[in-house]
Amino acid sequence: MTTQFKLAAALILSGLIVAGCQKPAEKAEGPAAPAVQPTASTDVYPFTIGELQAVALKDGDLALDNVTGQSPWADNAGVAEALRPTGDAKIHLSIQPLLIRGDDKVVLIDTGAGGQMGTANRLPTSLAAAGVQPGQITDILISHGHGDHVGGLVSNGALTYPNATIRMSAAEWTALQADAELTALIPVITPKVETFEPGAELTPSITAVSLQGHTPGHTGYEIVSGQDRLLYLGDALHSSVISVERPEYVNQWDFDSDAAIATRLAILGRGATQSLRTYGVHFPFPGLGTFRRQEDGFVWVQETPAQP
Repeated sequence: MTTQFKLAAALILSGLIVAGCQKPAEKAEGPAAPAVQPTASTDVYPFTIGELQAVALKDGDLALDNVTGQSPWADNAGVAEALRPTGDAKIHLSIQPLLIRGDDKVVLIDTGAGGQMGTANRLPTSLAAAGVQPGQITDILISHGHGDHVGGLVSNGALTYPNATIRMSAAEWTALQADAELTALIPVITPKVETFEPGAELTPSITAVSLQGHTPGHTGYEIVSGQDRLLYLGDALHSSVISVERPEYVNQWDFDSDAAIATRLAILGRGATQSLRTYGVHFPFPGLGTFRRQEDGFVWVQETPAQP
């Protein structure tokens, strides 16, 4: 690890720890959100964050060969070594947006791939199994403008969630509008988009956290209720194995590799120090777990056994 990476990671870690140690703002009293009553489905995983109701929602899976052109990590030998204990030579990335209910809001964080990128477009049925209809979503929080996070915003040329305000960082919205692959999306969502700056409080319980490096305005979300806290990682870390155990590996999907590596190191350091609960949108479903420091680095400890 270079001195530059160490310094950048230390600065980001300092900021993340300060943010994580701040006392949550007092929440205004209001009517409780109706209880989520999911039907039996392996594509939904209900859990709680303090008084908030949360549901992991399966959208699909990606299975990549550890070869140039598929894997974003150039060190194929190093990746193979990291994957060897799993018994599978492929790189598996799940896709699971997160639903949060509380504060008189029904919030969806990211919207999946919308059936693109070889995924199965399971989010609509996952959402229905969680007891929520598209028109009930009040707010959509976007971590960044890649297709597996914004692809589900539009269906058949119309808004999938017609009543929701679509929120993302100002820098990410600027980058998204310039993305030639997503030009058809822009005119449909523009009337619903509201931008924010890093650190913005988006609901009484959800704060935007700048996680630099993956895209120009990549954002995580810190969700706090009472003494409970969860950090939504977005694509700051892709793989629960490679990104965690080899955080210094250059990921070709990152916009700014140096910043992305520093961000990963900062998250891992804070996570292990504070036993911070995290939500990995591409980690094995349902993506809940914590980071643990070990002698030669870090490891991700899943909160619940992986589901199919």
